[in-house]
Amino acid sequence: MNTTPREKIRLQAYLASCGIGSRRACEKLLQGGRVSVNGTIAKLGDSAFAGDEVRLDGKVVRQQTRLRYIALNKPVGFVTSMSDEMGRPVAASLVGSFVEERVYNVGRLDQWSSGLIFFTNDGDLTALLVHPSGRVDKEYEVETDLPIPEAFAKEFEDGVTIDGILYRAESVRVVGERRMNIVLVEGKNREIRRVLEHYGLRALALKRVRIGP
Repeated sequence: MNTTPREKIRLQAYLASCGIGSRRACEKLLQGGRVSVNGTIAKLGDSAFAGDEVRLDGKVVRQQTRLRYIALNKPVGFVTSMSDEMGRPVAASLVGSFVEERVYNVGRLDQWSSGLIFFTNDGDLTALLVHPSGRVDKEYEVETDLPIPEAFAKEFEDGVTIDGILYRAESVRVVGERRMNIVLVEGKNREIRRVLEHYGLRALALKRVRIGP
């Protein structure tokens, strides 16, 4: 995405084209006062012109000229963030040496889950994969500590409400006494683990094996 001297671009779109994240995520950065243009804190709705100096958390950001896409098989024990204030290992450290461009994780996997996660500087792809309206499947292999209740699959597919929040799987396929494959579309925070806990189960292993078709 290039700008001409007379052309302006909304800041959330500019930040997305810099590989910062989806436009929705960039809107939150603007609302948090973390973005400045030519030394002035920007707000949601502001625009930038070609030649403006745009900074995020004090660091200059520039539009990307090459889009990069990385599929990482995240190991257990890594958190999916660019940095961690608690000093835990971050998944981004596993891909940083492979690309010069600044890339960001698309969505999240919790620290004790493993499997597929994308890193990219393509803000439009990030929005497609992360926003529920994109209806993108995410499949997980799950192993539990106790046998899976007979009613679990149907009830999770129909929808389970926990603490006022509705959790619903696109599909649940039980493949063993303690093993199943779960497909989510929306994927709320720690959704599978919370539903398992609701049924008195604990995940011994939780691995994402597919994103998309």
